[in-house]
Amino acid sequence: MHTLIVVAHPNPSSLTHAIARRVAQGITASNAGHTTEFADLAAEGFDPRFSLADQALFLKQAAPPADVAAEHARIDRADTLVLVYPIYWWSFPALLKGWIDRVFSPGWAYEDNDDGKVVKKLQRLRVHLVAVGGADEGTFTRHGYAPAMKTQIDHGIFDYCGAPVLGSHVLLASDAGYPDAHLDTAHSIGLDIVGQDIAASQA
Repeated sequence: MHTLIVVAHPNPSSLTHAIARRVAQGITASNAGHTTEFADLAAEGFDPRFSLADQALFLKQAAPPADVAAEHARIDRADTLVLVYPIYWWSFPALLKGWIDRVFSPGWAYEDNDDGKVVKKLQRLRVHLVAVGGADEGTFTRHGYAPAMKTQIDHGIFDYCGAPVLGSHVLLASDAGYPDAHLDTAHSIGLDIVGQDIAASQA
């Protein structure tokens, strides 16, 4: 089984990157042949701007731009997709949102039928979300941010494409044991991914 871990943070020394590395360590700890691949969007210089070429792809007037095609291939190699990101304004950072905007394109992630029904084309892809936030849990609960993020991201993006979200974690600075506890949680997430992959292969 192969997992693609996408990280959207400009600082490689950040807690976000450390959490991503710990997820990978959890996945490979089993020595069961599970592999990981990192997509560091900031370091790689991914352009999140939706361009005329992206619009042409959306309108089925052109093939995917080369960088989008490369991301399609990278996701196609994976059984599991893990997104690790800081929460900016109660959502994805712009870099990660632009990656979604450009990469999860019609014809590859979903297809609109003539009868108005959507064909979900990513049903084989298992998704885990790991969000890192600075607000406390009381703020999230009081303002309904957690369910709003789940509606926007888990349902609005991945369910639309048929990719099941098997884990949706919000790690906050107010959590007990911060930040070390988050690294332990990240390792556990990696172990859980392996367990789910094994269960899926045996189903």
